[in-house]
Amino acid sequence: MIRLTSFKGKTFYLNPDLLYRIDETPDTVLTLTDGKNLVVKETASEVVALIITYRQKIYRQPVTNLVEKVGD
Repeated sequence: MIRLTSFKGKTFYLNPDLLYRIDETPDTVLTLTDGKNLVVKETASEVVALIITYRQKIYRQPVTNLVEKVGD
């Protein structure tokens, strides 16, 4: 989840997998995969940076051994 600030100043968390597109009109408008729009105080560049940081943290996690040895 990434932490964002609504246009009215309220903090909320968004799952970036639900993000379809980001527009600057000049306000930053996030369009979600369900078609809903959210206006946030962060710039488009800031939102992208938050998403990159979020994904880096996820993919940096160690991968556990998903296959058990059979017959040992």
